Amino acid sequence: MRPAISSPLGARQTVGVVWASNVNIDARLHNRMKDVELKLEYPPLAPELRKFVEWVSDYTLSPRGMVLRMCLRMGDLGPAREKVGVRTAGPPPKRMTAARARVLQLLADGMLRTKSEAAQEAGVSAGVVNGLIDEGALETLALPPEPVARQPDPDHDVPEFTDAQRQAADALRATVANSGFSATLVDGVTGSGKTEVYFEAVAEAIRRNRQVLILMPEIALTAQFLDRFAARFGVRPAEWHSELAPRKRARTWFAVAADEVAVVVGARSALFLPYADLGLIVVDEEHDPAYKQEDGVRYHARDMAVVRARENKIPIVLASATPSVETVVNARRGRYAHLRLPERFGGQHLPSVEAIDLRREGPPRGRFISPRLAEAVKIALERGEQALLFLNRRGFAPLTLCSACGHRMACPNCDAWLVDHRFRRRLVCHHCGYAMPLPEQCPKCEAKGSFVAVGPGVERLEQEAAELFPGARILVLSSDLVDSMERLRQELDDVAEGRFDIVIGTQLVAKGHHFPKLNLVGIVDADLGLANGDPRAAERTFQMLHQVVGRAGREVGRGYGYLQTHQPEHPVMRALIAQDREAFYAAEIEVREKAGYPPFGRLASLLVSGADRHATEAHARRIAAVSPIHDHVRVLGPSEAPLAVVRGRHRFRLLVKSPRNFDLSTYLREWLAVAPKSTGTLKLEVDVDPQSFF
Repeated sequence: MRPAISSPLGARQTVGVVWASNVNIDARLHNRMKDVELKLEYPPLAPELRKFVEWVSDYTLSPRGMVLRMCLRMGDLGPAREKVGVRTAGPPPKRMTAARARVLQLLADGMLRTKSEAAQEAGVSAGVVNGLIDEGALETLALPPEPVARQPDPDHDVPEFTDAQRQAADALRATVANSGFSATLVDGVTGSGKTEVYFEAVAEAIRRNRQVLILMPEIALTAQFLDRFAARFGVRPAEWHSELAPRKRARTWFAVAADEVAVVVGARSALFLPYADLGLIVVDEEHDPAYKQEDGVRYHARDMAVVRARENKIPIVLASATPSVETVVNARRGRYAHLRLPERFGGQHLPSVEAIDLRREGPPRGRFISPRLAEAVKIALERGEQALLFLNRRGFAPLTLCSACGHRMACPNCDAWLVDHRFRRRLVCHHCGYAMPLPEQCPKCEAKGSFVAVGPGVERLEQEAAELFPGARILVLSSDLVDSMERLRQELDDVAEGRFDIVIGTQLVAKGHHFPKLNLVGIVDADLGLANGDPRAAERTFQMLHQVVGRAGREVGRGYGYLQTHQPEHPVMRALIAQDREAFYAAEIEVREKAGYPPFGRLASLLVSGADRHATEAHARRIAAVSPIHDHVRVLGPSEAPLAVVRGRHRFRLLVKSPRNFDLSTYLREWLAVAPKSTGTLKLEVDVDPQSFF
C-alpha cells in the first residue's frame, strides 16, 4: 500500500492511497480514469496495519479514510537544515598561529566536529576555523542527522525486586519470549513498582530486536516516566504526541517505519504508527478516561490496543492500581492473565484514610477547608513535609451570581454557567471557550458591585490556604494555568524537589507522579464526581480519589488521606476509607451486571445536534422511528442531552443498549442506511462504547 498524489478530483488535487490491487480491470473504464500525477515515497503499510485500519473503521462506523489518516499524520519533513562537520584535509596553512595550531591538534584524531564545537573545544573564535577551511587545511562534510532515539540497553540498570515483583517480571518476560497474542493485567497498589515490573517485558522485547509501544494517557505529563525509562535503559525512548514539532514528528514516523526506533512512548495516536516489527504493547494507567477519543474517529485506545495486539499476534500488558471494571471482569473470567502486586516497594505502608463528615464538622461559612483538615496540614508543614489539597474544579468559582436579583452568569452559546478565573480576570465557559470580563453591573437588575462567587475552584482554595498557612510556599497545578509543557514539567520537578510546601491541584496531580516529601492528601470535595447520571460515575470517582490519595507516603514517613464528604456512608467512600478495593469492585460489578451495562452489555450513543431546537428534536425522532426492531436491542430516547446546548447547537441523544455478544456495529450500520440524512445545520455523531454522556 503506497500513498500517491492522484489526478484532479474536480478542480483540485488530493492524496490518494493504493489500498489493494485489482487484477480484473474492466478495459472499457480505462479511458475514463485519470492519470496519477506523482507517487510519494512513503514506506508501504504492513498488512497487519491495513487490517487494523479496516477493523477500527468497521467497529466505530468511521470512514476508512479517516482512520487511515491517523496512520499518515507524519508531519511535514520540509527542507531539513543540514549540519556540517569539519576535519583535517590538506597541508598545514602557510601562516601558522597558536590558535590555528590548537584547532589542528584537536582535529588530528580524525573525528568530525561541527565548526562551533571545534572552535569551542580549541578555545578559538569561529573565524579561525573558517580561515583554515578557506586555506584548504580543513574540509567540510555533511553530518548525518541525529537519531530520533538511541538504542536502549536492556541490561543497563536492572533493579532489585521483591519476591512478588520478581514473579511478575518473570511471567512477563516469558510472555514476550513465547510471543503470540496474550493480554496481561499488572494490578498493583500505588507505589508497588508496576512500571519497573513491566520494564522487564520491554527489556525482553528489546533483546529480541522487537519494537515496543508504551501508551500513556497524557504524554505531556510524563517527564518523570521518561526519566525512569532513561535510568533503567540508559537512554530516553522516542516520543509521539501532539506537542512534537512537525519535522521531529516526520522523522519519528519514518524512523518507526524503518525499524530504527526500538521503543515509542506515546499518547493514544501512537497506536496508529507504522511499526516495522512491533513485538509488545503496554498500556499504562489503562483505566484512564483520556484514552477515549471524543471527536473524529471515536475510539478507545486501550480497547483498540488489544485489537492491534491480536492482529499482530503479540502480547499486550495493561497496568493500573485501579483497573477499569471491564478489565477486572476480563481478568476474573480468564481472558486476561492477572499479576498482582499487593504491597508498596521498599516496605512503605499505604496511606491511612479518614472521612471528614461535612455535615458535622464542616468549615466556617465562606470557607472550604475544614478545621480538622487545616490542622492536619499545619502538622505536616511543621514536620517539613508537603501537603496536597485536591479539588477537581478549575478556576476561582464555578458560578457567579448577582446577590441583588439572583441572576447567574451563563454562557450565551452553551447550557452552562461561566466559571470565574481570577488569575485571568475573566469569566470562562469550559465547553466552548467563550470568555468575558466580569461586568460592572448586573445585566438583569443593573445593580453595581453585586456579583458574588459561589463555590470553590482551585484558585479560591489557594486564597484560603494562603490565609490559613501564612508563609507556606503554595503552587496551583491546573490545566488552564499551564502555558507550556516545559513549564509544567519544571513545576512538577520543583514539587518533587521540595520547593513547594502546599500543592493545590486538579486531576493533573493524579497521573502517577512521585513526590517524595508528600505525606498528606486532603480531598476538598470528595462527592464532586458522584453528582451526575454517568453510569461510570462511581467507578471514576473511586479511581481518581484512590490515585490521588496514593500520592501520599510513597517514600519516607507515613501517608495520610482525608476525604471531605457529605456522604461518608456511600459505597465509594466506605471502600476508600477501609482500603477495600475488592469490596468496591464486587459491588460495582453486581450493579453493572443487573443493569446490563458494560462489560455485561453494550452501549452506543447517537447524538443529533443542530442550530434549531425543534428541527433537531424532530430529526432525532425521525431517526428513532426507523430503528430496526430486534428482541435484544433497546433504543432509548431521543431525549435532551444533559448539556442541552453546546457552542450554540441543541443536542438530543439516542442510547442503544444490547447484549455483550451482539453485533452492535452491524445493527447501527443497517439502521443508518435507512435513516434520514442530516442536512443543513443538522449533524449526527455515532459513538460506539461511549464513555461520556454529556
